[in-house]
Amino acid sequence: MAKGPAVHTDKRTAPATNPTRKHRGPLYAALDLGTNNCRLLIARPHDHGFRVLDGFTRIVRLGEGVSVTGRLGEAAMDRAIDALRQCRNKLREHQPARMRLIATEACRAAENGPAFLERVKEEVGLELEIVDRRTEAELAVTGCADLIDADTAGALIFDIGGGSSELAWLDFRGGRPKSQGRMPASIRSWQSLPVGVVSIAEKFGGVNVTPEVFEAMVNHVSDHLRQFRGREKLRQMIASHPVHLIGTSGTVTTLAGLHLGLERYERQKVDGLWMHRDQVDETMNVLIGMPFERRVAHPCIGRDRADLVLPGCAIFEAIRREWPTERVRVADRGLREGILISLMDADRTRSRASRYPRRNNNGG
Repeated sequence: MAKGPAVHTDKRTAPATNPTRKHRGPLYAALDLGTNNCRLLIARPHDHGFRVLDGFTRIVRLGEGVSVTGRLGEAAMDRAIDALRQCRNKLREHQPARMRLIATEACRAAENGPAFLERVKEEVGLELEIVDRRTEAELAVTGCADLIDADTAGALIFDIGGGSSELAWLDFRGGRPKSQGRMPASIRSWQSLPVGVVSIAEKFGGVNVTPEVFEAMVNHVSDHLRQFRGREKLRQMIASHPVHLIGTSGTVTTLAGLHLGLERYERQKVDGLWMHRDQVDETMNVLIGMPFERRVAHPCIGRDRADLVLPGCAIFEAIRREWPTERVRVADRGLREGILISLMDADRTRSRASRYPRRNNNGG
């Protein structure tokens, strides 16, 4: 994939022109069924990253109403089933050697989440696992690891989801992992907030968001951030060492698209983009002042996200106020990339172990 001028990506390239063509090396697949989106990536190892062969993404709003009823709704489950059938077809076409299919907050929180995944297994033939919040945070860190500035002492990675948001504080003052797949070892503290763009929109509304409503959203999220272990120590580190934010979510990529003035969303220009504090302030103020219909019409937002982008901005703003840094790096990547990197790293480790087996004490 072509790179923007300020982007250092995970070396993934554009999808192959003929995805059915046989490739050297095994294929890997990662599926993430979240509260808002269903996403699939199919890739193979390439240099130190991977080459994307195929992918799929669709907004399904599986978690619609869960914050109110505690259950997945029938219409939401039907939308997700339809998207998962598309994913199954792509998996059958490519036949990956290894894959991991995960479900996150909507299925974790809903009373009927496990029953829904049984239905998926029976009707679609895919077996998804519900991952815990720590695993979700670690996968996000792995997926974004190579966007961390090489000269920084630490970073705060946040993933704004539909039903929850994960934060992970990485501290490199005692050393930095050499491998991207080992980056979670540097997590000093993490937190899963029980707030996401869908749940905030259901609580406060996302269509007509006045400045007062927006502040109420921010304060609601800030109340949860007070539970972050090491909250004050992270503030002290930011004051005395180079630390930056990394944001992985539709919220942050949307802000980046608006900041760049894109006529249509372009991943290669957004992924890896640095935004300074004043640029985020300016873009967020423009978005807060944008009427709903203008959000719907904007090519970087659209109808599917028009009522969710300001709730996402409120989560982002609460994080920025709690831990103010000069820069944030925008990541159009996350759980799926983290899964792929983890699977590929595990296979490389096994391959090395089989080629260079340890000798026992007798020299045998």
